[in-house]
Amino acid sequence: MTKAMTPGQHRRRHCRRFGGNVAGPRAVKIYMANWRIQARATGSLLAVLCAAVFFWLPSPAAAQQDPVISVDVEVVNILATVRDKKGKLITHLKKEDFRLEDEGKLQEIKYFSRQTDLPLTVGLLVDTSVSQERLIYDERRAGAQFFSQVLRHKKDLAFLIGFDVDVELLQDLTESRTLLRSGLEKLEIQGVGRGIQPGPVPTPGRPVSTALFDAVYLASTEMMRDQVGRKALILISDGVDVGSKVKQEEAIEAAQRADIVLYGIRYYDRRAYGGFGVGGGGSLKRLAKETGGSVFEVSRKQPLEKVFDAIQEELRSQYSLGYSPSDTSGKPGPRKIKLRTKQRGLKVQSRKEYYPHSP
Repeated sequence: MTKAMTPGQHRRRHCRRFGGNVAGPRAVKIYMANWRIQARATGSLLAVLCAAVFFWLPSPAAAQQDPVISVDVEVVNILATVRDKKGKLITHLKKEDFRLEDEGKLQEIKYFSRQTDLPLTVGLLVDTSVSQERLIYDERRAGAQFFSQVLRHKKDLAFLIGFDVDVELLQDLTESRTLLRSGLEKLEIQGVGRGIQPGPVPTPGRPVSTALFDAVYLASTEMMRDQVGRKALILISDGVDVGSKVKQEEAIEAAQRADIVLYGIRYYDRRAYGGFGVGGGGSLKRLAKETGGSVFEVSRKQPLEKVFDAIQEELRSQYSLGYSPSDTSGKPGPRKIKLRTKQRGLKVQSRKEYYPHSP
């Protein structure tokens, strides 16, 4: 008899298959839909049976109840940080201090809170391709320190993904710092011992893929979509994607649909590229800009620990705003958002568009 798997085990198996065996974005989406149905069915069989029994029982009061009219009102959520001209974070603003437009039309901000009022779900995505071999120790140490500082007891959750040829869930959603540290120890470089070549050049016996966009897509759709509160992805990589099955645009759309803010940490070993620089910075910048996040580059003056401190400060300084669009007509697809402050000299950092819910 086959033993039923937990949702976390389903996710781990699914992440590996996504990176190695599924051909093309369309096949990925079909497989993901089947996986969700299977995972839900495994954990919900008893609930379905109970509901069926309840349905067959007569209910004398049912015929006497008045009909209930349900109206589905879309609420668009925005996470934003505000800085002054010197780059200092501004944390004292009120709802009345913001001006919000949707496709050029002024909107009423109905929901407003500061970051301390909302739970946080954060995902750490670490590039474990062969070019990152000399950096993995620092990533483990700094990641563990970040988790210990940012997660609040019984309020926040985190998960850990490593990506190279495959995308692997190393630690499912948890509030346990101990489990997250154990997950960080599982970070392994794909192809260690086979030699590091300058750049993503195919060589015999050496994996060449870095499924960066796949990792963002999976984290958004499978880990973050059903979470509530604030959601952030922290992506540590040189920024070079090689071999992802989804495009950058699809990864961005998935993150926007899940209301995620993405922070990119550009961290790479020049020795792995023959002493030269490496591209990829543009990809990280676009992922961050389109979701309202930031990009940081690790250097001698700004080591990885300080980068994590800067991200932590931003997370503590966020505003959460929500509104219901006054006009939902128009073409399907992304809608433009413009959020700014009424006070001059302040810069708002937030996502620039969202995808309306399907009717």
